[in-house]
Amino acid sequence: MADINGSMSANKFDLPVDSEHKAKTLKILSFKQPHMRSFHLGWISFFTCFISTFAAAPLVPIIRDNLNLTRSDIGNAGVASVSGSIASRLIMGVICDLIGPRYGCAFLNLLTAPVVFSVAFISSAQGYIAVRFMIGFSLATFVSCQYWTSVMFTSSIIGTVNGVAGGWGDMGGGVTQLLMPFLFHMITIYGGATPFTAWRIAFFIPGWLHIIIGVMVLALGQDFPDGNLGALQKSGDVAKDKFSKVLKHAVKNYRTWVFFLLYGFSMGVELCINNVIAEYFYDRFNLKLHTAGIIAATFGMANFAARPLGGYASDVASQKFGMRGRLWVLWIVQTLGGVFCIWLGRANSLSVAIASMILFSIGAQAACGATYGIIPFVSRRSLGLISGLTGAGGNFGGGLTQLIFFSTTRFSTASGLTYMGAMAVACTIPVAIVHFPQWGSMFLPPSKKGGGCTEESYYSSEWNEEEKMKGLHHGSVKFAENSRSERGSRHEIAAAVTPPGYNSTPVHVV
Repeated sequence: MADINGSMSANKFDLPVDSEHKAKTLKILSFKQPHMRSFHLGWISFFTCFISTFAAAPLVPIIRDNLNLTRSDIGNAGVASVSGSIASRLIMGVICDLIGPRYGCAFLNLLTAPVVFSVAFISSAQGYIAVRFMIGFSLATFVSCQYWTSVMFTSSIIGTVNGVAGGWGDMGGGVTQLLMPFLFHMITIYGGATPFTAWRIAFFIPGWLHIIIGVMVLALGQDFPDGNLGALQKSGDVAKDKFSKVLKHAVKNYRTWVFFLLYGFSMGVELCINNVIAEYFYDRFNLKLHTAGIIAATFGMANFAARPLGGYASDVASQKFGMRGRLWVLWIVQTLGGVFCIWLGRANSLSVAIASMILFSIGAQAACGATYGIIPFVSRRSLGLISGLTGAGGNFGGGLTQLIFFSTTRFSTASGLTYMGAMAVACTIPVAIVHFPQWGSMFLPPSKKGGGCTEESYYSSEWNEEEKMKGLHHGSVKFAENSRSERGSRHEIAAAVTPPGYNSTPVHVV
């Protein structure tokens, strides 16, 4: 990809691109290769896995009677469903960095399809918990989705792009609240099946979706704007990185762990709610299963607009205030989400409960979008693994809150929601300590030590002198140039002169 005539090669793309061949615009209605096709394959694959992971939640009132599940069993299954992908998201991050997002996304869809089909054959609480745990592995497609969009779209719109892709994928949690009760009723009414048989048959639809999407990703996807990773490595256009170096720069960056915690109480509480909200409305307000499913679906369906809104707000704030604006947006929307979660737990009427749930969903989901408006800037070299660690934080938080507040009889569901909201507010405070030396933090300006830190010095610091002599850091330098937009219009400073030899298209190291 070291093409001196970068402007000429850029003409082969349907969208305008930057020096890394990342798209500068998002054309939603396009499905052209490589940018928009990768965008759509990424969110659709995640959407499919969200449907299967939470397909059991709206059918719990039927499943619990069939399998004689206790409240503890149901709570443990909820914990299992979101805990399964803690490890798989970490592995997916490494796969994206070293092998590419296409293979990771496709094979995970295909490998988990038989597990989804096996739901039809479970006969005990232990089997139910085990299957939900294994299906939860598929949520790691979130990491491949966000990595894919991050390497396909430029930094100035990355919040919006990641927000739309992640939000539309998360929307599967809302669609499944409608889809599974609908399939259940169709199978019982028109198929003549008993309720205890119908819920099992319904799971074949998510299973087939896994297979279809997995094949589509393999056949139609592309890892990077300039081609698939394997082919680029064989041609010498891409250097192969070492896992030890990728891991080192991910785990030694304290920002990684702050976002692990923050995402645990934005995406984490969303995952937890997907497991309990339908049953909560069904039991607390004596609603019909279908009605409770429709209300619960609005929580997940809000992702269509709420998560993109968070990403868009992050991009808008960045245009004026730079990275500091992105951090403030994250703190505001996530804190508001926690406050509305507290209100949901204290609601005594159906109308108030629905209103507070919708506002809570908007805050939590916007926070998810705002988070991944920042993640691509934490590290260029370890983007995949940091995306995976952050995503795993969401699952960890979801499993933790489910275990503490909704897996025993110690707390009522209403009390659990209240305490979970308070916990989310408290755990959002650490965003204040996230500081980028070249851009600053919520309360502190950029570092001035030694004349100040530049984007080039920050991202080049991930490479040692020997690696720089080989030119392996060229991709980081190009990314640094394109990330100067994070300075913001109010704090614009003179652009650093690009060092000689960096004018060619970058050698991506992944």
